[in-house]
Amino acid sequence: MVRHYEGLGLLPRVARTDSGYRQYSEADVHTLRFIKRARDLGFSMEEIGELVGLWQNRRRASANVRRVAQKHADELAGRIAQMQAMQRTLQHLIHCCHGDERPECPILDELAR
Repeated sequence: MVRHYEGLGLLPRVARTDSGYRQYSEADVHTLRFIKRARDLGFSMEEIGELVGLWQNRRRASANVRRVAQKHADELAGRIAQMQAMQRTLQHLIHCCHGDERPECPILDELAR
């Protein structure tokens, strides 16, 4: 993943030893932790790139950071609503299915609709 982050410009090229091992500075480790935390919160790589840029820019406006976070939170809320609707539909279909030896199955009927 580090090479991927370097390729995306999220992390500068890391120094290497003569034997090819990467040598991370404290700043590199801090940036990697920042990226990991942003990934854990579900931000896209594009959003993470924007956030890293804002984080590294000490003259940034917090409104820009808030805009990125709010957009992501709104997208998450939409995905959660969609998943809850799927869950309700599945629960309803499961409730309607007798789950016995009969071949009739409302779950399959709904999927075939």
